[in-house]
Amino acid sequence: MIPIPAFLQSLSSKGMACLSALCAAVLLTACSQEPPPAKAEATTPAEPPPAAVKPAEPAKESTATPPAEPVKTKTPQEMFEEQIKKLSPEEFYVTQKSGTERAFTGKYWDHHEEGVYVDVVSGKPLFSSLDKFDSGCGWPSFSKPVHGGEIKELDDRSAGMVRTEVRSATADSHLGHVFDDGPQQLGGLRYCINSAALRFVPLKDLEKEGLGEYRKLFEKKNP
Repeated sequence: MIPIPAFLQSLSSKGMACLSALCAAVLLTACSQEPPPAKAEATTPAEPPPAAVKPAEPAKESTATPPAEPVKTKTPQEMFEEQIKKLSPEEFYVTQKSGTERAFTGKYWDHHEEGVYVDVVSGKPLFSSLDKFDSGCGWPSFSKPVHGGEIKELDDRSAGMVRTEVRSATADSHLGHVFDDGPQQLGGLRYCINSAALRFVPLKDLEKEGLGEYRKLFEKKNP
């Protein structure tokens, strides 16, 4: 049996009633209170799923036309390599090394047959016997080329002199020099040419050498 505390024994019945009511109110209040909400745990926001990797497409073959390789232009020496190999030592020295044969030693300085003189390397026509004259210098001399397009003239300051060099246009062979001391009645020029740079084609062989068009020059002289 639980003993009643002394202060309760001294309460009157009215006080006991009040005390009971108070205890009941306290109990009711305690039971009616809701428990505090549970503390939400911090959560890491979900990462978005990785983007799908698109498989690489196979490389397409290029349909563009590749740039054309530049065409290498051959030099005259490369174009006429075989002909140059067949030159005599003096012909090579004159045409390829811009040399000069000794005066009065060439085979054409005192040559008077009718025909056409061609480049010893390329075979292109250079001079006609119709324009050849005796200058007394010891080299074949001509008043003009038979075809101007096959002759090119360049400044020459070698050997301590200022001269005009004459070269063939197709084979770039050194031929000689041109001076302005020729016969005035023939135009005043003197093409002083090395015999070693020339090959003579007689009149009777012009067609055989593919030079038939030059026959008409001689027909004008001998109608």
